[in-house]
Amino acid sequence: MNIDNPHFCQPDWPVANVLAFNTTRQHPHRDKPPVTDFDSFNLGTHVGDDIGRVENNRQALKEFLPKGSQIQWLEQVHGNTVVEVHCHSEQPLVADAAVTRNPDVTLAVMTADCLPILLSCGQGKEVAVIHGGWRPLLAGIISNTLQKMQSRNTELYAWLGPCIGEQAFEVGAEVRQAFVGQSAMFDAAFKSTGQGKYLGNLALIAKLQLNSVGVQQVSAVNHCTYAMEQRYYSYRRNAITGRMAAFITRL
Repeated sequence: MNIDNPHFCQPDWPVANVLAFNTTRQHPHRDKPPVTDFDSFNLGTHVGDDIGRVENNRQALKEFLPKGSQIQWLEQVHGNTVVEVHCHSEQPLVADAAVTRNPDVTLAVMTADCLPILLSCGQGKEVAVIHGGWRPLLAGIISNTLQKMQSRNTELYAWLGPCIGEQAFEVGAEVRQAFVGQSAMFDAAFKSTGQGKYLGNLALIAKLQLNSVGVQQVSAVNHCTYAMEQRYYSYRRNAITGRMAAFITRL
């Protein structure tokens, strides 16, 4: 199922009985270009924006979700904890990934440069969200999530949402070495700038990890949050900024 709204981006995958989408910084009912740090569809309550405005934005999401479905927010801590969500909790769950088989729960993960990853089996019987920052990826958040899912890895589809692109994601040699120390395959995800720094490719890191454990059906939107200033929030571009979110729910 797709949403007819240009201010969302959505997976192009052959998954049945699932609604999945990623918000942008553009309000779904406004075409006015964003001006301030938080304009115009910030979903993060922890970034210094007016809480009432954020709650109004979150309320506006409900019209796009199945009737009765409730959003399960996470308190993301850049770790590798995964929660199985059997029923909705009013409090955000402390984790960086979540899995559910409950059609009344919509999973959500917030980002502003980190990589949002959505997972589903082809029949849409279980779904997952992952906060793919470099620390969670290094700590095994993808493999931990797959272990919580009942579907075989070969049956899963993955979608990589908008994140900071390779040309903007400069990291130190220690970050590259941490990944390459785990596996030489990650060398392909880092390019030297010649100054002791490297350009890291978050989406490629995630794709390599997924492929290495049998998840071969991986698609990506390939949008750089740093470069596309009018469409996406970026923490690296503007330290004071809002948050987008990626959502997935069973139908």
